[in-house]
Amino acid sequence: MLIFALSRLLRAFITIALVVSFAFVALRLSGDPALEILSSDATPDAIAAFRSAWGLDDSIGVQFLRYAQAVFAGELGHSMRDGRDVLTVVAERIPVTLAITLPALMINIVIGIPAGVVAALNRNTPLDRILMAGAVAGFTVPSYVLGFGLVLIFSVWLGWLPSGGSQSWINAVLPVFTLGVGGAAILARYTRSAVLEVLTQSYVRTASAKGVPWRHVVERHVLPNAAIPTVTIIGLMVGHLVAGAVIVESIFSWPGIGRLLVGSVVSRDLAVVQGILLLVALTMVIANMAVDLLYGMLDPRTLSRRHK
Repeated sequence: MLIFALSRLLRAFITIALVVSFAFVALRLSGDPALEILSSDATPDAIAAFRSAWGLDDSIGVQFLRYAQAVFAGELGHSMRDGRDVLTVVAERIPVTLAITLPALMINIVIGIPAGVVAALNRNTPLDRILMAGAVAGFTVPSYVLGFGLVLIFSVWLGWLPSGGSQSWINAVLPVFTLGVGGAAILARYTRSAVLEVLTQSYVRTASAKGVPWRHVVERHVLPNAAIPTVTIIGLMVGHLVAGAVIVESIFSWPGIGRLLVGSVVSRDLAVVQGILLLVALTMVIANMAVDLLYGMLDPRTLSRRHK
């Protein structure tokens, strides 16, 4: 167990280090933030002073070593736009983003898994075709198209829901639905495939041949074994939700992490962008580790094989 935990921690550290390193180098090579942050009529002396103040006149290697030391010390730097601490800037937006991503994840699970199970248990029936047709439509429509379509219908034509903002819970309805539909559709298709694969296994046929009620076969043999690949997809959906939040928050003017990332990239606020990417990497790593733990709970044999 200790070796398993240490290997996962090492893999997590390497993943985060690669993400941070790539983001750092890519941002430094993509342009000079001094030219974007300062006004167009800034003097050469002002630009040079800005670069010196933020250490941008050093080599990329020196800048990276300085940044790595700061990260290990728990310091992510300060925003180049207003001088505020990056941790404070990012932490202010986290609850706002969670307000739409967590409900969207619940929609993924509550709608996607039952739809996939029902479709698999009614394979090649009209119900199966209807559910899978809806799933195909759900994951093929881009989130920005769905978002603009929902705004056009429910905000412009019907006037039932606000088109943006974050003043109350009703402002979150359209962003949550936009984020949740695609994930629920994907989860439904993967769940259906997992359940169909388990239904072909010999132990399912044996249980049915012994006269075990079909409901018990599904509850005790089919669903637990089909849950393992489904859990993997749920873990991957965390990244899907984070990426989707960038688009959805921009469409609905939702002041979360995604919108902050877009604004920071446009304004070349390197420290904030790096802080957000580090947070995203940590989120993905934690989600993958949670999936590994759930694997062991759902099927202890999986954990035993990984120890070997």
